[in-house]
Amino acid sequence: MNEQAQVPQVPLVKLGDTDLVLADPSDDIRGRTVVDAAGEKVGKVDGLFLDHDEAKVRLLEVVDGGFLGLGKESRLIPVELVRSVDDDQVVIDRDQQTVIGAPGYDPELTDAPDYFDNLYDYYEVGPFWAPGAMYRRPPYHP
Repeated sequence: MNEQAQVPQVPLVKLGDTDLVLADPSDDIRGRTVVDAAGEKVGKVDGLFLDHDEAKVRLLEVVDGGFLGLGKESRLIPVELVRSVDDDQVVIDRDQQTVIGAPGYDPELTDAPDYFDNLYDYYEVGPFWAPGAMYRRPPYHP
């Protein structure tokens, strides 16, 4: 872990678990299919995690597999990996196998001190709480 980049003190909240709303409704990409640059399906956006203080989306929860909620796998993907968004899909800048190998999302584990460090390290993306980090809103295409 980078000594200067401490785990965020600002709690991340799942949009659907709060009464918060996005300032721009077009930013709500839940339900859209996530694909890699080669067009391989990674899953669907099931949730958006934002930091409560800045109300900015920081992570996408992407689910894949399962039937009637059983056996589904959930992963978090930093918004910095989003290459493009349209009405139907979200294209990310990592391949399907990389996402499959990412640390799984479990609400019980996200409180672990190193969960987010490991997640950002895995994807080789600087964390949003690091000094000098700039917010990158995912590129939306009409």
